[in-house]
Amino acid sequence: MRYFIMVAAGAALWGFWPLFLHPAGLSGVQNAFLAMATMALISPFLLRRESLKDRRATRALVLMGVADALNVALVFAAVKRGPVAIAILTHYLAPLLVALTAPWVIRERRSLRALIGAPLTSLGLGMLIWKPGEDFSGWTAVLGGASAIFFAATVFCAKEAARAWSPIAVTSVHSAVGALTLLILFRGSALPPIEVPVLWVLAGGVVSGLIGNVLFNQGMRHIPTSTTGALTYLEPLTATVLGWLVFHEALGLWGLLGGILVLTVGVWVATEPRTLGSPLPSISGTP
Repeated sequence: MRYFIMVAAGAALWGFWPLFLHPAGLSGVQNAFLAMATMALISPFLLRRESLKDRRATRALVLMGVADALNVALVFAAVKRGPVAIAILTHYLAPLLVALTAPWVIRERRSLRALIGAPLTSLGLGMLIWKPGEDFSGWTAVLGGASAIFFAATVFCAKEAARAWSPIAVTSVHSAVGALTLLILFRGSALPPIEVPVLWVLAGGVVSGLIGNVLFNQGMRHIPTSTTGALTYLEPLTATVLGWLVFHEALGLWGLLGGILVLTVGVWVATEPRTLGSPLPSISGTP
């Protein structure tokens, strides 16, 4: 039971990111840089010669950092733009993308549930995004959906990196690569101003980033993959509830039904029996 609680707690902590991002008032790229830099602080102490010798796993770890930098920047931009529910639920197209592309990327058997779930998820997202008589949240959905593509890429990279690197090393070292990637791509615009609100994102990097990922990664090694997949959906559920309670984001009946459909289909796809070692998504791309 302890490991189930660890995975559930880690996934729920990811859903608390909006609480840290909104008060800071920074751009998505600045939030992403701060979060990844915070998780990267312990990376120098986690480098091991034995792990570095596995070049394939190390290359995967580097690629994971690059993909996750774009993933986090996009999803944080979506969260900042709001509504939070749309940002996180479109971001969570990633598990579906992983299930659909796994037969080609890692030659895993085809997922019948993913094929059935794809159009149902699209329907649910449409119900969630479209609100008659209100401003269309299309850009939030585009940013969240784009982040899902890079999110899915980190999953496959994380699976390979985990062969030689520990869960906490994957979390921290790939974050160092991600922070460097953001600096290269966005230069000075990735650096936040030195002001008090920055502390909110730093706190999020510790609580939702480092602690959340370590809890999740440690627990998932001891419970069935299908169960872990279902528990990851505690993140969008938590974020959606917070958006409603804290940020007063009304979904409406139509949006509520759409969100329930997305979550239900996601859990249904995630709980499909798979072969041992199937890839499993987790936020920030950790394995």
